[in-house]
Amino acid sequence: MTDVTNGEYDAFLEALAAGEGYYRSCENGHGLLPPRRACPHCGDRNLTERDLPSAGEIVTHTTVSVPTPQFEDDAPYVTAVVDFGGVRLTGVVRGIDQTAVEIGDRVTATVESNETDGERTIVFRPAE
Repeated sequence: MTDVTNGEYDAFLEALAAGEGYYRSCENGHGLLPPRRACPHCGDRNLTERDLPSAGEIVTHTTVSVPTPQFEDDAPYVTAVVDFGGVRLTGVVRGIDQTAVEIGDRVTATVESNETDGERTIVFRPAE
C-alpha cells in the first residue's frame, strides 16, 4: 500500500495527535477545519492559525451499525460532531459506553487508527 498524503489535512492530523491541534480563522471570524488556504464562507485568504481548545462539547452523535467498507471492522461505533468554540470536528467516540454518549458530553480530540485498515481517524475521548 502506497502512502498518499493530503498535505494540509495530514499536517493537521499530526499536530492533533501530538496534542497541538489548531484551526484557522479568517478576518470575519469564520473558523476553518480542516485547515484551508481560503475561507469557504467569504473567500478571505488572510487566515490566522489559532490553538484548538483542549476540550469540546458533543453537539450531535449517532451510532453507526452499517458502516462504509473503510470502517467495517469498527462497527458498531459512535460518530459525533464536537464544538470546540468556533470550529467543529467530526470523529469517532471512544472510551465512553456507546449507549451513554450524550449531547453536551465534554471530550478531547486525538488521532488513532481504525480497526479495519489501520488508517488514522479523529477520535474523541472523555475530557478529564
